[in-house]
Order: sequence, then C-alpha cells, then structure tokens
Amino acid sequence: MERKTWIITGVAVLAFGGVLSLFEDEPDKATAEPKPSASARLVTDEPDEKPSAEPSKPSGIPSPDAAQTEALIRALRAVEPELVAEDDRAVDRARNVCLDITGGKDAATVQGNAKTRFEGGAVPSLTDDQAGDIVTAVRSSFCN
Repeated sequence: MERKTWIITGVAVLAFGGVLSLFEDEPDKATAEPKPSASARLVTDEPDEKPSAEPSKPSGIPSPDAAQTEALIRALRAVEPELVAEDDRAVDRARNVCLDITGGKDAATVQGNAKTRFEGGAVPSLTDDQAGDIVTAVRSSFCN
C-alpha cells in the first residue's frame, strides 16, 4: 500500500510541474537570429564583431530604452504593484505585448494576450480593465 501512495504522489508532482511550465516566459524563437557557425566565420572576410556590454535582444521585438523602461515600470506599478515584482520579466512581457500590437493583432487579442502574459505568480488574476491598462502602459511608454 505504501508503494502505491509513492507512485500516485510522484505522478501528481510531475503533472503539477507540467502545468507550471506552461506559465514560463519563453523567448520568441521565430524572431531569434541564427548564429553563424565557426566555419562560416572563417570563410567571410568580415571582421569579428566586438561583444557589446549589453546583451542584444531579438531584433523583431521592440525594446524600450532606459527612460522608456522607467516610464513602463511606473505605469505597470500603477495598474498593479506586483506586476513588476521582477523588472526584467515585466519588460520582457511588455515587449511581447508590443510585438502583438506592431504585428497588427486586433485589440481584443492584444488585451487577452496581455492578461495571460501578466497573470500568475504574485498576480493570480487580472480584470479586463487591468489588462487594457497594461496595453495602454506599453503603448504610452515605448510601443508607438
């Protein structure tokens, strides 16, 4: 009987872990630029690029500069302070909202995706009005 309990517990833990993985943010793989292989670099006559101090973001997703990031964080805190428990994560989520906006998705889809992206963790649920305010914060801070 004890072995059966352990098996059931193990299956429940695996299922819970699978559900949690659905809420993790992943970079948009479709917009990531492929890196050339070492042999491809040797064939070209172009000089090697010097590494920058700041890691580059995928080129397809708009990124706020420092002042815009500050405005975005301030606007998101006004909607719900816990939205920016981790500034970097909030900015990444906002960048994806901006990608929806610039990608021409309709307003209802953009708002629904924003709600889904920002819900979870410290913010278990958001209202539709809050999701609309998030979209407004993204638009007004850096995503024109």
